[in-house]
Amino acid sequence: MNSTSKLIEASSHAFTISQCCATYLALIQSLLTKLIRIEDVKVVLSDRTIKEELAKGRIVIDPLDPQDIQPASVDLSMDHRLLIFRNTRRPYIDLRNKMEDLTDMIELEENQGFFLHPGEFVLASTREHIEVPDDLVARLEGKSSLGRIGLVIHSTAGYVDPGWKGNLTLELTNIARLPITLYKGMKIGQISFLRLSTPAERIYGSTSLGSKYQGQTLPTASRYYQNFDRNS
Repeated sequence: MNSTSKLIEASSHAFTISQCCATYLALIQSLLTKLIRIEDVKVVLSDRTIKEELAKGRIVIDPLDPQDIQPASVDLSMDHRLLIFRNTRRPYIDLRNKMEDLTDMIELEENQGFFLHPGEFVLASTREHIEVPDDLVARLEGKSSLGRIGLVIHSTAGYVDPGWKGNLTLELTNIARLPITLYKGMKIGQISFLRLSTPAERIYGSTSLGSKYQGQTLPTASRYYQNFDRNS
């Protein structure tokens, strides 16, 4: 083999090594990118992490029975007050107007049942006061056993923003064909927590947001009309 052939072979070998290095570096970069993306994904808190956040006071659930802490959620119970809709006071619901006169508040006594009839809709509240820090978001979901008999605990409001403080209003609907009896203090749902990629810049309750339900302690009727007031 002459010197020219050796030079060509050496150059080819060096080019192959260079290609391998470039491929390897590209693979490392791809893996690092995927790891960064994994960190940005919302992570559901486990029971261990929920207990840690409760101990630090970052998550507040009051009152809290330690037995209510599930593998990735906390059971919530129903308060004794309900908002009952009266369909004889208005011909329809006008979203531009206040709606307090559409409902009446009732209070359940111990062991007193309330019959939620098929298709009926009432507002209730959690017994627990909930607070969520600026880097977490919470999800309110129903209990499986209640879902199996046709009790839905929220229509759309299952999302609890960072910064929330108050009792959660429950939107109870019976989609079964028989009445369902509701009781004060019954286990009504569960709340789970997800960690955000970064703390929220404007948490629920910020003045600029005009949060309508911050600090509520009772079942609260819709305040959607305030959206029209802000836009006017």
